[in-house]
Amino acid sequence: MLSLPPVQKLLQQLPGGPAGRPKTSVGGDAAEEVTSPVLATEAGQPACYSALHDDLKEMLDSNKDSLKLEAMKRIVAMIARGKNASDLFPAVVKNVACKNIEVKKLVYVYLVRYAEEQQDLALLSISTFQRGLKDPNQLIRASALRVLSSIRVPIIVPIMMLAIKEAASDMSPYVRKTAAHAIPKLYSLDSDQKDQLIEVIEKLLADKTTLVAGSVVMAFEEVCPERIDLIHKNYRKLCNLLIDVEEWGQVVIINMLTRYARTQFLSPNQNESLLEESAEKAFYGSEEEDAKDAKTEAASLAKRKPYVMDPDHRLLLRNTKPLLQSRNAAVVMAVAQLYFHLAPKAEVGVIAKALVRLLRSHRSVQYVVLQNVATMSIKRRGMFEPYLKSFYIRSTDPTQIKILKLEVLTNLANETNISTILREFQTYIRSMDKDFVAATIQAIGRCATNIGKVRDTCLNGLVQLLSNRDELVVAESVVVIKKLLQMQPAQHSEIIKHMAKLTDNIQVPMARASILWLIGEYCEHVPKIAPDVLRKMAKSFTNEEDIVKLQVINLAAKLYPDQLQSKLLTQYVLNLAKYDQNYDIRDRARFIRQLIVPTEKSGALNKYAKKLFLAQKPAPILDWAPCPTLLNAKAVGYQELPDWPDEAPDPSVRNVEVRGAPQGAGVHGGAKESGSSSSSGSSSSSSEGGGGGGRGGGSPSEEEEEEEGAKKAKKKKAPQGKKGRAETSSEEASGSESSSSGSDSGSEAEAKRKKAVRARLGWAAARGPPPDLPFTSQPPISLPPCSPPAAGLGSPRQSLGPLQLLSPAFGTVRTYELLHRMAGEGLSVEYCFSRRPFPGDPHMVAVQIQISNNTDAEVKSLRVSEPKPLSGMRIQEFPEIERLAPGDMASVVMGIDFCDSTQAANFQLCTHTRHFYVSIQPPVGELMAPVFMSENEFKKEQGKLTGMSEITEKLTLSEKCRSDHTIVQQVTSAANVGRVPCGADNEYRFAAKTVTSGSLVLITLERREGAMAQLTVNSEKMVIGTMLVKDIVQALAQ
Repeated sequence: MLSLPPVQKLLQQLPGGPAGRPKTSVGGDAAEEVTSPVLATEAGQPACYSALHDDLKEMLDSNKDSLKLEAMKRIVAMIARGKNASDLFPAVVKNVACKNIEVKKLVYVYLVRYAEEQQDLALLSISTFQRGLKDPNQLIRASALRVLSSIRVPIIVPIMMLAIKEAASDMSPYVRKTAAHAIPKLYSLDSDQKDQLIEVIEKLLADKTTLVAGSVVMAFEEVCPERIDLIHKNYRKLCNLLIDVEEWGQVVIINMLTRYARTQFLSPNQNESLLEESAEKAFYGSEEEDAKDAKTEAASLAKRKPYVMDPDHRLLLRNTKPLLQSRNAAVVMAVAQLYFHLAPKAEVGVIAKALVRLLRSHRSVQYVVLQNVATMSIKRRGMFEPYLKSFYIRSTDPTQIKILKLEVLTNLANETNISTILREFQTYIRSMDKDFVAATIQAIGRCATNIGKVRDTCLNGLVQLLSNRDELVVAESVVVIKKLLQMQPAQHSEIIKHMAKLTDNIQVPMARASILWLIGEYCEHVPKIAPDVLRKMAKSFTNEEDIVKLQVINLAAKLYPDQLQSKLLTQYVLNLAKYDQNYDIRDRARFIRQLIVPTEKSGALNKYAKKLFLAQKPAPILDWAPCPTLLNAKAVGYQELPDWPDEAPDPSVRNVEVRGAPQGAGVHGGAKESGSSSSSGSSSSSSEGGGGGGRGGGSPSEEEEEEEGAKKAKKKKAPQGKKGRAETSSEEASGSESSSSGSDSGSEAEAKRKKAVRARLGWAAARGPPPDLPFTSQPPISLPPCSPPAAGLGSPRQSLGPLQLLSPAFGTVRTYELLHRMAGEGLSVEYCFSRRPFPGDPHMVAVQIQISNNTDAEVKSLRVSEPKPLSGMRIQEFPEIERLAPGDMASVVMGIDFCDSTQAANFQLCTHTRHFYVSIQPPVGELMAPVFMSENEFKKEQGKLTGMSEITEKLTLSEKCRSDHTIVQQVTSAANVGRVPCGADNEYRFAAKTVTSGSLVLITLERREGAMAQLTVNSEKMVIGTMLVKDIVQALAQ
């Protein structure tokens, strides 16, 4: 008998009791196991837990609220850690009527967790839950409803329905949100209540609070997704509230609105799709079919009206665009699929950058994003081409991520970038991950198939891999080479011979089978080698894998008709196959024998055996099947996206009458219908260009209408401008005449003249704002940190390196005197820096020059002559002004490349009689252009520009410079910089690049206690940084 361990001996000696007695089965036999009274209790729980629960039960039965609260905290903590606390249900449920609010909240948290398991006990307290629905505290009301809806007993369905209806009319949005959550629970319990639940959903859909919106849309999707008519009146409100809804609700609403838009709007790409269909038919169809279909296609094109996007369709696209900047990956993916399915092709590209940003997230997020990118890149390759390098594979990526990135790279391959991609693939082949190497070789073959000009290059590269030491690499290369050789077999007989020699070394069944198929298929190109390969394979036939045996039989059949030796080998192979264990091989051998070996019973098919076996076969297509979903199967609750309608439904169903509005005035916009101030603010900002959509999000038709309107307005204002100009010119002329009569009158006229000149100093030509509105063209100031800044009012962004130029940052416009009227003998010249890119050269600073003729004579041939810039500087002269009438003015623009220096540019201003030596010296703030960058990019670039590239200065802000608006105004007036979004309230960030060299200039202003502040400038150009610090400090200290 084996000796027992000491612990088991002790357990056997313990007296019998409730726990120490052996367990008995139903038949009375003793169970084999003996339960220890030390380690377990009656309930089967560990003894320590039992003691703890007894302690908690005593605390819950206490009269002191403090003990009850402590007990409930510990119980909820146990639940949070995943421990079972169901045996405490009777003790907890007794405290549901406790008057202490904190205890009652925790009791409801516990009951929500265990009410479904302990339904009978929960039903005993149902009257208490009903009283809780009338509690003055909104959290208690919501918790009571949540517990009530968690009791899954059909008998209380009427009580639940009544509670949901009352909660749907509650004053608290939190309670209404809970009512929306309870609707799907009740529907799953009793689907007969659907009609009443739809009434509640309709009522909650009209709710204007963001807290309820996401929950009620989820209830709508669960209960009645087919009732699209419930969404009509609430469509615009949901679009406008979307930006302020919680992230979970945003995903639900976006998915619902995507389905809604596909049923209510026309396809924005309908004309393009029609042309694609006709082109496809022309390619695949015959001439007769084309002739028949020509009339019908012409008729359909004629019937098809020019597409004009519905304003509600545009509203949805505009209001979802800012959510591409969301921190939640699910929200970004929802917006991306919305744009992919709903947006015009020209606008879908905006989602690419957001999806690439998600590739920096967790691996599970990367996998989902790459699955979708791989699918999108098949249909719209150009969308992701600018981000090709973002899909390069890192050594730390898991295999599944690597394979998905390979798929994306091969989808994006074209004739321009194929050389870069193939170089990248060469490095991947040296990886230690064998599955990844095999996928890379397949990707090379796919690139060779899709792009004909690199086919030979890829084939030669794969042939070189045949000498690789790794057998798996060689085997995969053989499989891919086999498929490539099918396209041009006659040109590659040497490769086939080389592969035939590999049969002695390669042991991977798929590779051996591929070589045998290739030799058999193109045996005419290797007539001497093919029989010898068959001889070798016949020797090892019995030891081969099934897939190789089948190809040996095929090879023998293809060689049978030619040579006597081959016939004998074929007979030998077929005899071996006749007794093989695999029935597929036996059947194949029997079929081949009857087909190629002539007998009395066989028919005439053996005459055509060679044609049958060596018939020309189409080349395979090396392609991966698109993976539109993660599961490749329909998940529970999945709804297919409906097709676009042929004709647009009536858009008036979405019009909502506004109380107090005149009759007939329906709401047809974004912000008018918004219920809360926050949502109306967000919608109005997005519709006016401040949000992520901005003007760039408008449809082409809208932009054209705006441009036409602007042109008409200019034409109407032109005569008035000429008239005003003539009047002011006459005033200036009279002023100059009176100036000769007395010095006092001359000084007054001089002041008037300067004022008039500055008022008309070409701001219209520069298309900038007037000096008293310094922030109308600087969108970054009004943006929240998470939304991308708009590209300015109607001005396109210009690429400057990896970052993007913003529209000019206008502060208080400063004018400088270039030539005084006394020195210029009546000719006065003033200039300013327009902060606009110079049209001729982006590396030049645009200088706006205003020339005034204050003489009585006409000035002719105004031009720049003999510019004498310093080394490296360049000057682009303005076009010659042929004549300038007395009292008239002219505004011109010239470009100067200051080479990132504040040294003056010297030149001559000439007329037909005189030459004036003048010079333009730029302030350091005008040598740069604003750029947009995110907060993370700013910090990253700032980290690179430390040490000697960082200048810090402490300053005291003046009383006028204490508000955010004033500080930003002073900084942007001192330097042409763009505002960078910043999460900190006491910090201001600005970014720019020098116009000539493109060196980054980063400005950080941090407010301290009182009026103290610290200014930091980071720039490679230390001289520019030092001078910029002085100018900004001077501007803020004034």
